[in-house]
Amino acid sequence: MTLSQISSLATQILDIAILWFILYYILKYIKKNVKLVLIFKGVLIIVILKIASVVLNLNTVGVLLEYVIDWAPLAFIIIFQPEIRNILESIGRSQLLGRHKVLTVDEREKVVYEIMQSVEYMKRNRIGALIVIERDYSLSQYIENATKLYADLSSELLISIFFPNNPLHDGAVILQGDRITCAGSVLPTSMNPNISKRLGTRHRAALGIVETTDAIAVCVSEETGRVSVAVDGELNYNLTLDDARMILIEALQPKKETFFDADEVVEEEVTSDETTKDEEE
Repeated sequence: MTLSQISSLATQILDIAILWFILYYILKYIKKNVKLVLIFKGVLIIVILKIASVVLNLNTVGVLLEYVIDWAPLAFIIIFQPEIRNILESIGRSQLLGRHKVLTVDEREKVVYEIMQSVEYMKRNRIGALIVIERDYSLSQYIENATKLYADLSSELLISIFFPNNPLHDGAVILQGDRITCAGSVLPTSMNPNISKRLGTRHRAALGIVETTDAIAVCVSEETGRVSVAVDGELNYNLTLDDARMILIEALQPKKETFFDADEVVEEEVTSDETTKDEEE
């Protein structure tokens, strides 16, 4: 194989890899965004109708669908400009090299401890709260218009921020690593039609931020004191403190550490099996 053939093959592989990466990212984003799921279903219905019109010789329907398909790209850009912008912003927010800061085990335990200490107090005293933890996607656009704090995380500070009559208690607190970056942040609310109408603005904002990013949102209801955790596009409602703590610990684990833990578990199982065999012998 000549050098030119190798170069041509490498170019083709790179071309296909980039295309698959784009498709994967689009499908991954569509899965987490309710609006884009509805758009995708609409496009799929139009394609199915077009195929059916060709197979069944439905001339009138076929002509109408041709007009729709011809003008669809322009209409799509105009009508769904906010969704397209969100996708581009999501690509810009994603950190290809990982988080701003990968927390150590001790730092992660401290973050969870301080959050849960404040949540326990606010649950007991019916104080509404919304705490958002940044992961791989940057939340800079929600930090820009909020009140900057850049303070060390503590349960006392979280409680004071959400204490009634505090000017910042209505917005969300955003954490980056083990620090409180800002308070009073305004988050997008979820448009998911399946959400219970009993849920208020805080819960909808918690679900909205995890539908558009990979953040974690901890919500305390002001009316009932119930604790909820939103993560990976889903809202876990009315959790016990222990359940909420376990979800936070699991969600904050770095991906690499998960693989290492799995390897360690496998090694421990193998070692225990060998020990058992030796004892039996």
